[in-house]
Amino acid sequence: MTVRGAEKLREELKRLKSVERPRIVEAISVAREHGDLSENAEYHAAKEQQSFNEGRITELETRLAQAEVIDPTKIQSHKVVFGATVTVTDMEAGEEATYQIVGVDEANLDQGMISITSPMARGMIGKEEGDRIQVNAPGGIRRFEIVEIHYR
Repeated sequence: MTVRGAEKLREELKRLKSVERPRIVEAISVAREHGDLSENAEYHAAKEQQSFNEGRITELETRLAQAEVIDPTKIQSHKVVFGATVTVTDMEAGEEATYQIVGVDEANLDQGMISITSPMARGMIGKEEGDRIQVNAPGGIRRFEIVEIHYR
């Protein structure tokens, strides 16, 4: 994942531990004060939230521990690799688009960030400026030309 992606996961992890966890513990404590736990919907809902929160914390800790964090600004390549920001031209429509190839957790098409596992990214990996690629998209095969490659 990129440095930015790792930072976003760290921020989420910090929020879950320092904000959500204490809030849920307080909700469980308040619900316990209402008496019989077997029929206490507030208590069961709070425990369910706690379970979800702790599961997400574990998931984030595992992802961060196993992640290889790559800083795209330190990459020097004339080929498309993970972290590259690539401008392409759709050969049929003539429209330009720019995408950054990022990890699965970071992908956000609205921000131009595509997952390394996406058909578009897989088609671009290893290519150079001026190369043409074919992408098997849901609407059929689309053809693109790589116009520019940046590492920022």
